[in-house]
Formats: sequence, structure tokens, C-alpha cells
Amino acid sequence: MNKLSLLDVAFFIAESEASPKHVGGLMICKRPARSKISFAVDLYREFLTFTDVQPPFNRVIHFSLTAMPTWHACESVDLSQHVFYHKLPRGKNGRQQLYRLVADLHQPMLDRSRPLWEMHVIDGLSEGRFAVYVKTHHASADGVTMMRWAADSLSPTPENLDLKPIWSIPHRSGDRKEERFKQKMAESLLGDLAGAGKRVLGVGRLAAMLLLESIKLTKNAISLPFVADGNTPLTGQVTAGRQFATASVSMERVNLIRSRTRSTLNHVALTCLDGALRRYLSDEGVDLKRPITIQMPVNLRKEGEESLGNKIGIIQVELSPPTDDPYVRLRNIGFSLRNVRSMIDSVAPEAIESYTLLTGIVGQLAEMLKLSNHLPPTGNTLVSNVPGPREHLYIKGARLEELHPVSTLPAGNLLNITLFSYAGQLYFGLIATDELPNLERLSAYVAEAFSELEQSVFDAHQPVGMVAAGFASSGGRRKGSLASDGHQ
Repeated sequence: MNKLSLLDVAFFIAESEASPKHVGGLMICKRPARSKISFAVDLYREFLTFTDVQPPFNRVIHFSLTAMPTWHACESVDLSQHVFYHKLPRGKNGRQQLYRLVADLHQPMLDRSRPLWEMHVIDGLSEGRFAVYVKTHHASADGVTMMRWAADSLSPTPENLDLKPIWSIPHRSGDRKEERFKQKMAESLLGDLAGAGKRVLGVGRLAAMLLLESIKLTKNAISLPFVADGNTPLTGQVTAGRQFATASVSMERVNLIRSRTRSTLNHVALTCLDGALRRYLSDEGVDLKRPITIQMPVNLRKEGEESLGNKIGIIQVELSPPTDDPYVRLRNIGFSLRNVRSMIDSVAPEAIESYTLLTGIVGQLAEMLKLSNHLPPTGNTLVSNVPGPREHLYIKGARLEELHPVSTLPAGNLLNITLFSYAGQLYFGLIATDELPNLERLSAYVAEAFSELEQSVFDAHQPVGMVAAGFASSGGRRKGSLASDGHQ
């Protein structure tokens, strides 16, 4: 039996048929050379033979009226209720049809009477490809944890043909001594008081920072919640029905911009998203006069910590004031992120967790009361960043060519964007309700905004040295960057 953290519990409280709280990933693979056309269906059948299901994939959620929810281990797991096979028909097996199927699979809630995960093998893609889509309840894992599990289940070389399904391998849960110590502390009055003290002091410090920001004595220490413009198609009451789109750019191109401007991956990616979102909103007849505000998860784990469940906070970050110059946009976002990173580092993780829960409760109450169309949103959209493996991985010799994140929608947001780096590519996974218009156009604008940033950096009249110096003067170079899961 395992207790859930407050944040894990919050995912269950916030969940509804219109807004399920699971996260997923879409893996697009290339069959090995000279493999049988039945490779994907044979893989599916082999998956079903791995009946020894390891934690947390063997756990069922148990609710009680007198205590916090807990995880309980099942005696057995029927894999036929968790592992599924689909085949796209010839002529309707392109990327658009794949994304439509994934969006449809991503919509339904997971059955709480069973362990909260599914895997879908999708056969019949063009050019000898197949896909694997996996979804897991967010209370079981955050993005960092899911990525670690996925990497553990794959092979670094095509020669290794051993199959290691994600549910069949033991998953690490961090330093056992540290976990035992924390458990003993948590069971004692002293431990409760210490944790509460950290939380109270941290929340007080954070509240003071927000107060200074609200009266304009600081700039970009952290963006205030519930001040984002709600008159855009990006926010409102979350409804059932999903659509999915992607964009990608090569990490080589990203790194060239980073080296020229002394910026991080997040600075570059958010600059592209800011430009793409503004162009998209302009198409939809919205001309924002203030910066776009994003909700951004931050990883609260210590270096090397690999505990299960969620250990993230969500804070609000202002992007750039309106500008037509991509390089100015990059400088503005770099300045904002560096200040927010400094603030996050000065506050106890417990305080960020408490702040996340408080703002989340307000947004969730608005959604439950169906007021999200009338009240200011917490932010215009949520953007997270999950670092992935730098080299290609394989499953029974099949090369994993693309790995796309598929996230969940927070209260009041009709769009969620997740960044994921894998094997030399930076992927943008866009999940939205069916009510958001022209999602594919927005995904195309991401790639176009990146090309515009490249041109601004490399073809501008300023010499390269002046570009780098100018960026450094906007806030100075610091180690680390703001990222949902620690990616620079």
C-alpha cells in the first residue's frame, strides 16, 4: 500500500470525462530490414506474454471517506485490458490519420477499477512503419519519470532483440536510505512540523515576491496568476474531444542559435512558440497588447532523485511583449526566464508545490462550476519540456524514429504544448480540444517562427559578437534554465 502526495491526489480530484488526467507518448518506429510484414502484430502478441507486471503498473487506486487515497497492488493484471492492436487501412494510413487515432485514444478516462495505463500497437503505417502509443495516469508519473521508464524498456542498439515491456521491468524509486529516513521523519511529529515549517516560510516568501510584482516594484520575478487575457481561443471551458498535431526542428539548428546567442534550449523554443502563437492569434482576429502568459511546470527533484509519482510545480511565466523582431523576442524571454529561475532557486520546493495546488484549486473550481469561459485564466496555455535520449533507441531491432509527447489539459486551457528532445530532434506535441480552431496551422507556424529566428540571428546586420554580447547584457549568463523537467 502506498499513499499519494497532495499533487497526485489533485490529479484525481480534477479529473472528469471532459478533462481526463493522463499523459502519453507516441513512438513511430521503422520495421527492421527484411522483417516480416507481420512484425507489429507479432510484437503485440509477444507483449501479451509478459504477464509478470511490476509496480506501479500493477497498482489500483483505492479511495476512502476517512483517509487519503492509496495505491493497492493487484494479485494479477489482465493484459488484454491494457494492451491493444490497431491496423490503419491502406490509403488511410498517413500521419493525419495516425494523429486522429491517437487523439481519439487519448480522450477517454482510464478505468479506475484497473491499473491506470494502456499500450496501443498501431500497424499499417506507410513505408514499413508502425507506432506504439502509451498512456499512464498523471498521478502515477510525471514527464521525467515516464521518459525514464520508456528509455529503460528500449535498447540502445538494433542487435539487442530482447523485449522489455515497460510494465515488466522493476522501476527505480531513488535512494532507499533517504526514502526510509523521510518515511520515519514523516511518521514523527518533528517531521510533520519541519515539513509544515518549510511550507509556511516558503509560501510567505513567495507571497511577498508576488506582492512586489503586483505593485510593479519588481519585473518578471514571477508572472501573476489570473491576469492573462481570457479573450483568446486558447482558453475557456475544457470540453470532450481531442485533436493532436506536432512540429519538429533539428537540434543541430537549435544549438547553432544557442551558441550564437548564449541562450538555452528553452529560450529558443519559447521564442518560436511565442512568435507562432501571436501569428495564430492574429489569424483568429486577436491582437494581444501584452505578453502571452504560459503555465510552466518546473522539476522540483534534486539531482539524481528518481522517486515515483509527481514532484513538479507549475508557475506562470510572461513571454515577450509584442514585437516583430524575433531576436528582440529571444532577448526578452531570456531575461524573463533567468529572473524566474532565480526566484525558483530561492524558494523551498514545498512552497512551489503549495502554490501550484492553490492556483490549481482556483482554476479547477472555475471549471467545475463551468465558469472558465467567464473568469480570467491562470495562463494562456501550458508549455512543458521533457528531456529525452540523445541517441536512437530500438525495440526488437525496430528503430524508434520519432517520439512525440501527448499531454493533458489543465483547467481553463484548451491547448497544451510539450517539448521533447530525442535523437537530434526537438519535437513539439500539441494537444487541444476539438473546439480550438486550426491546430495544424499553429503547428506549421512553429517551424516558420524558428526559421524567422534563424534568419534574425544569422542574417541580421549586427555582427555575431554583438548579438552574443547584447543577449548577455539582458540578464547575464547563468547555469541552468527554467524547464518543466530540467532540460536546458
